[in-house]
Amino acid sequence: MRIIRVTKEFNFEAAHALYGYDGPCRNIHGHSYSLSVTIIGKTKHQTNNPKNGMVLDFSILKEIVKSSIIDKLDHALILNAKSPHKEFVKKNNIFEKIVLVDYQPTCENLLIDFAKKIALHLSKNIRLHHLCLRETPSSYAEWYAEDNV
Repeated sequence: MRIIRVTKEFNFEAAHALYGYDGPCRNIHGHSYSLSVTIIGKTKHQTNNPKNGMVLDFSILKEIVKSSIIDKLDHALILNAKSPHKEFVKKNNIFEKIVLVDYQPTCENLLIDFAKKIALHLSKNIRLHHLCLRETPSSYAEWYAEDNV
């Protein structure tokens, strides 16, 4: 009866372009992303521990996500490393923070990448349960651990 899900929400601004895409998202454009991170685990049951009753201190979850994702992507331009956009951007020196990834930077692929990065920092008794990444108020993708076993 001590298994609890804990969620922390994050916001960041980023731009991307979808290389080879057949719609307007092939152009560089930005989003105000909203990321929800949910972990699952047993609460601590140590009466003399100041973190008694916690699955994981929210500040620790915040630091994990902030250092592995938010700090790297906030106000960045995210591009597929194979995209010709990167040459234009580098040549014209118009963006200072460019993140090249080895995948198409869709909402879905970003979530897969985020799940891997976050999971690396969780102890064995805490699991990543699910992620939700909103590109707009009405468009989002979700990643669930149970779907990826």
